[in-house]
Order: sequence, then structure tokens, then C-alpha cells
Amino acid sequence: MVSLLMTFLTLSSFTIFILFFLKHKLYCTCDVCHSYLTSNWSTQYNNLCDWYTHLLQNSPSQTIHIHVLANTITANPKNVEHILKTNFHNYPKGKQFSMILGDLLGNGIFNVDGDAWMFQKKMASLELGSVSNAFDNVKFHVESRLLPLLSSVARGKDGGLIDLQCVFRQFSFEYICRFSFSLDLNSLELPFTVSQLSDSFDLATTLSAKRAMSTSPVVWKAYRRLNLGSERKLKEAIQNVNILVEKVIENKKKLGFTKNQDLLSRFMEVSDDRSFLRDVMVNFILAGRDTVASALTSFFWLIMNHPEVESRIRIEMDRTKNRKQDQLATFEEMKELHYLQAAIHESMRLYPPIQFDSKFAAENDALPDGTRVKKGTKVTFHPYAMGRMETIWGKDCKKFKPERWLKNGVFKHENPFKYPVFQAGFRVCLGKEMALMEMKSVVLGILTRFKLRLVKPDGELRFEPALTATVKNGLPIIVGERRVASH
Repeated sequence: MVSLLMTFLTLSSFTIFILFFLKHKLYCTCDVCHSYLTSNWSTQYNNLCDWYTHLLQNSPSQTIHIHVLANTITANPKNVEHILKTNFHNYPKGKQFSMILGDLLGNGIFNVDGDAWMFQKKMASLELGSVSNAFDNVKFHVESRLLPLLSSVARGKDGGLIDLQCVFRQFSFEYICRFSFSLDLNSLELPFTVSQLSDSFDLATTLSAKRAMSTSPVVWKAYRRLNLGSERKLKEAIQNVNILVEKVIENKKKLGFTKNQDLLSRFMEVSDDRSFLRDVMVNFILAGRDTVASALTSFFWLIMNHPEVESRIRIEMDRTKNRKQDQLATFEEMKELHYLQAAIHESMRLYPPIQFDSKFAAENDALPDGTRVKKGTKVTFHPYAMGRMETIWGKDCKKFKPERWLKNGVFKHENPFKYPVFQAGFRVCLGKEMALMEMKSVVLGILTRFKLRLVKPDGELRFEPALTATVKNGLPIIVGERRVASH
């Protein structure tokens, strides 16, 4: 009883402090801040990112300020280049960012700066640089796991109904564990199923992202201290994730390892710190699982709404030589699929897996568009909004048009600061080529064998608040098998 009373009094004190803090420190009367605090933006826009896009489209400098968040948000390519390259050292992740994601990501590569980041980047690049080696793992998971699952669903009693986003999350989760840790999740003894473990990752990333949307860290810190609400759920989800991590590290130590075996083995060669190894694993699972699953979900939603694009992909696919119709293209053949490459890039232009990314200014600065940035300000560049800017992509910027990436039928890259889907500059994504290869393999495998149809073909994608773009309520589809003729 005394414990309950103390908890109540502590929570009440925190609540009073929070209300006082918000009133006197974060109060702003401008329309933008009022709309954010009251969620009035949701009466006109399905997603927060769509509202930000609207504000950025109507800003002469393509830069806006959300005062209550102390956040400067930009969709200006020159500003993005300044943040990610020209004045890179003034825009680290920062302690504020690391604090928000610290419980989940720890001191992993995506949550640190300086020497710690540089060391992990160097180690990871040794493993992620060999895309051809990764192809064998992708091919195994597509042919042995993904396609048999979809075939079973197509013939099942539910009439081919399945949540495609859930399928891609499971697929990419199992693949990244096999590639990075030589781990077959289906062979590991765990106190829960693989899908439950995947759900724990979902919950942990979603709740961590909600911390970032808070107007003050005081709120979530209070709930974490008292182990209440979303912070209690986050703690439980991370505990489940840590069970997997401990199992993998323990197995590695028992079985032995060499530095050329996989990503985890490389790190274990230089460190036996379990906390550090845990952080390495969680960061690469998160990056390899969520981003690819998000990109594939949006891609298939787009081509199911644009059958002419699917048709062109299939025509290009059928032109590849030396294979039967039901076989995956080889790694070398995939390099020649320029239209598929264009369609994937165009999909991520409209629906980037990471919709926005933030840094914190270490010192006072001025962006190329003239925006003054004070020390400690959160500075966000917004790939989602940038993909919808007429000043960057032209008047047809909202149209799904893979052809914009082709020149005389050959895929052409864009300026990475105009298209920062894989970041750019010094923090450019190490796994970019591997992720593109994985996506191509999945697309070719599915389109060769199956016909997909949306359960609800109308409407727009709605996203949950998360670290990566997560479609609200999933992507329910009907899957049916194609008639495959051998050559």
C-alpha cells in the first residue's frame, strides 16, 4: 500500500513538472506548432510526413521550423549536402538521438559518432562489400523459404489471403540473421516462435520512435523510471530481443568461429564484450530487416496499382538468357535488368524506407539556403518530402514513373543529395548494393511464380510511427500461382 502511494505521488509530481515545463518552455502560438501539438494536421493528411511535405512544398527555402520540437526540417538538396558532407562534423547523431534509441540500439553503429562509428563502419564494410557472396544466401531464402510459403498460401483454405508486409518482415529477418550471424532461426531453440521474436522487434522500434515524437524527453523518461505504460512494454520487448542475442553469441563461442565466417565473427575476433556484441547484432538486424521489408512492401503496393509497370518488368525478365522460366535470374543477369532497377529506385523515391533522418548541430551554423542553426538544434532532412518536390523532380513528381531513371534504356544514377534514400556523404549506407540485390531477387522470384492482387485496391498508404516506414494494418493481398511453362 505504501509502495503504491509512493508511486502515485511520484507520478503526480512528474505530471505537475511536465505541465509546468510545457507551459513555460515549449509553448508556441504559431499555427504550425499548434497543429502539431493538437494533431489538427490529421484532419487533412493521412500521415505526419504528408503534412511536413505540404509545409516544405510551400516554403520558399524548402526548409521549415517546428519550434516546440526545436527542429529544423529541410527538403533542400544543397542543405542535405551541407549536413551530410560539407559540414559533416558539425552534424553528428548527437547525445539527444543516442539517448532516445539507447535502450534498443545501445552503442551500435547507427547510434554512435566519432571513433566508435568509424571502427564499426570499417569492420562492417569488409563483410558487406561482397554482394556476390550474399547472393547465395538470398537465393536460398527466396527458393527454400519465401516461394514455398507463398505457394502454400495460394493453395490454402484462406483463398490466398496473406499480409505481404508480415511476409517480407519475416523473410528479411531470417535472411539477415543467416547472412550476418550464420544463424538459421528455424533451428534455434527459443522460448518463443520466430514470429513472436519478430513482433518484439516491431514493438521495440515503434515505441522507440514514439519517444522521438515527444515534445520533451521528460515525459518518456518519467514513464521509464516508473516502469509504466509504453516504457514497460518497450523494456519487455527489448528483453525478448536480448534473449536471441545471448543465444547466438553463446552458440558462436561454443562452436568456434573465424573472422571470415560472417559479420558477427569479425567483431568477435576483436572483442569479447557481450554488451558491445549485442549492440552490433541488434543494429544490423534492424537495418537489414526493417528497411528491406519496408521497401518491398511499398514496391509491391505500387506495382499492384500499376500493372503496366509489372508487365514491363516481366517482359524484361523473360529476356534474360540461359535459364528456365521458373528459375531465378543469376547475379550477373540481374545487373542487366535496367527497368527493374529503375522501378525499385522510383518506388523508394516516393516511399523511402527511412522517411526522415535527424542530426544535432554541434555548433552554430548557417545552411546554404540562409537558415540559421543554433547549437543543439535538431536538423532533419526529409527524403519522403524530397521525393514529392516539383523543384527537384518536376511537375510529375507525384507520379510513379520508372522511366525517369532511364537514359536510352540504361539506368542512370541521380545525385545522392537529391535522392538521399541511402543517406549520402560519409554516412552513406554500407549495405546499399546488398539491399538492392535482395529486393531484385525477391521481386523476380515472386513475379515469376505468382499473381498478386490487393484486397483493398483504393486509397493511399498510411504509416505507423516507427523508425522505418511501416504500413498501418499491414498489406493484405490475394496470392495465386501462375502457370509456369519450361523452355
